[in-house]
Amino acid sequence: MELKETTRDHSGVHNLAFQNDSEGVHVLRPKGLRENLQRIKNSPAKKTVHTDEEDEYINIESDLHEKKRDSADDEQPRLKGHLEKKYDKACEFCKKHKTRIYYVIYGILITAYLAVVIAACSLNFQRALPLFIVTVLAIFFICWDFLIAKYEDRIAAFFSPGERYLEKQWFWLKWVLYAAFIIAIICWLVFDTAKQGSRQLISFGGLVLYVLLMFIFSKYPSRVAWRPVFSGIGMQFILGLLILRTKVGFAVFNWLGIQIQTFLEYSDTGAKFVFGEKYMNHFFAFKVLPIVVFFSTVMSMLYHIGFMQWLIGKVGWIMQIFMGTTPVESLVAAGNIFVGQTESPLLVRPYLPYITRSELHAVMTAGFSTIAGSVLGAYISFGVSASHLLTASVMSAPASLATSKLFWPETEKPTVTLRGGLQMAKGESKNLLEAASQGASTSILLVANIVVNLISFLALLAFLDSALSWVGNLFDYPQLNFENICAYVFMPFSFMMGVDWEDSFIVGGLLGYKTFFNEFVAYERLSKLIHNRKKGGSMYIDGVKQYMTVRSEVIATYGLCGFANFGSLGLVIGGLTSIAPSKKKEIAGGAFRAMIAGTVACFMTACVAGMLTVPGLEIPCHILLGNTFNSTDFPANGTEVVECCQQLFTSVNHSQEIFPGGNYSLSSWKGCCQILHQPAFHCT
Repeated sequence: MELKETTRDHSGVHNLAFQNDSEGVHVLRPKGLRENLQRIKNSPAKKTVHTDEEDEYINIESDLHEKKRDSADDEQPRLKGHLEKKYDKACEFCKKHKTRIYYVIYGILITAYLAVVIAACSLNFQRALPLFIVTVLAIFFICWDFLIAKYEDRIAAFFSPGERYLEKQWFWLKWVLYAAFIIAIICWLVFDTAKQGSRQLISFGGLVLYVLLMFIFSKYPSRVAWRPVFSGIGMQFILGLLILRTKVGFAVFNWLGIQIQTFLEYSDTGAKFVFGEKYMNHFFAFKVLPIVVFFSTVMSMLYHIGFMQWLIGKVGWIMQIFMGTTPVESLVAAGNIFVGQTESPLLVRPYLPYITRSELHAVMTAGFSTIAGSVLGAYISFGVSASHLLTASVMSAPASLATSKLFWPETEKPTVTLRGGLQMAKGESKNLLEAASQGASTSILLVANIVVNLISFLALLAFLDSALSWVGNLFDYPQLNFENICAYVFMPFSFMMGVDWEDSFIVGGLLGYKTFFNEFVAYERLSKLIHNRKKGGSMYIDGVKQYMTVRSEVIATYGLCGFANFGSLGLVIGGLTSIAPSKKKEIAGGAFRAMIAGTVACFMTACVAGMLTVPGLEIPCHILLGNTFNSTDFPANGTEVVECCQQLFTSVNHSQEIFPGGNYSLSSWKGCCQILHQPAFHCT
């Protein structure tokens, strides 16, 4: 082996190293190479093949020159026609004035839309009221976004003196605000108890108890920042007060619930086409699961057009301002109102590797304390109140941040503190149809997950009940089952939410189903209780209560509205680990605490609902009057009771019957006679 020298010329570099002389391999010299290139230049029309000692070298450089020359010959100058020239001028004009043309088109479309709104309102304003409200809100937020985008610096400079003043005085001002908030709550409880009864006090005591328990078992009790805790509970209370106690708020959410129910019923068209006319015979498989597919498709489309990112950003910004939480945890908590616990962290995926342990705990807690919009439709189809499910989803978002910051306080300095807002991830679909198709395809895994979990959990539950009944039979207690065990464990928690004592055993069993299995099983059991109450009949059969009061049903609806169960625990660990592998150890270490915090957040939401739920808002009059005059807890002079008594006697006057055919008991008549002092004709 002989090491040769590397030679260079204008045609390139040829490394002649490690040339084997014994094998007789011939290497082209620079001179021969130049002669070969010269022959190529002199005969461009031919393909040059150089053979040297049975080695063939095919040169394609001449082919490239030949093709270029042929293409140049084909491109002959051509005169454009009159129409082509006009078309080119029109294209140049559109490119030059593209922005103005867009403004003109948008202006025409907006003008046409406003004309339609005005025409609809002029014909029948009551009928067009929802369209009018949506239009006003859209105009407000469009103007808001425009002003913030263009004059954000000026607005910030205008309010900066007030911000600096608040920062200086915040040490004593925060305690004044906390004291004012507590005094306002106490005064409200005093007046509300005098009007509605004493049961609201139990819910308030339960709320205080859960806060104390979270503080006692906190990771760092001495490092708790109380602003997120009190502001989160305050936001819960304000939202509940607006929705459950004001006629406007209750009417709005009740209307939204009806519209969602109507919207979800459109999935029946696809289910009927695929499964036939008798698809309702298999209610869960062919009625409930198609709703999950339909809702997932709609959410994917809203995500594609950017509406979901916009809405989540606005809700997250509000929580960040009022609660003082970081942008990442605020956005994830807002996102969990609408999407699932594994989809919401994807909104802030680039920032997850840089968040603190407390922020990571808040992200997981938010997923455990809320439910996804896709399964919300399934629970509504069970017969659970749509308005209460919507309210629970909204109220649990600030509650999740409050319990998270109480159970795992912030001890590090957050690194992601962007004042201009986070850049949320966008959808991968290129158009609306592709987004709809992706949403439907994505729901396949969700539907399959629901089906296999229900099959396995219900089968496992039947086996456990049979085994426990056998064990109980050995001790002359064959009624022993999994629900009874869970009922005894969770009965104190359900009672502290404000559930009636006789119903706390049933609600405790539902909480056990939700915690150890999933919320699907619990809501399915709750729907049976709701249907039994609506059908009427005996409340007790063989000593077993068949249905609960409406108040207990409402509180149970709020307490069950969350993904906090052991099945979701593995789902969260696996999903977040795949998104942020560098946080694997922190995710595994804090997931169980996050599940406990999410469970308590649902309990706190149920407590607030118990404080604010008024039976007369949705209980039929015959049930309200029966409960009123058969129980000492109900105030006999409540506004709703008086209205129901007036409605009762009005029906008598119209029907000319003393006891019109209905569900009113004799005690209801006697009680109404005492309240309204009606003539003896009605009270005989």
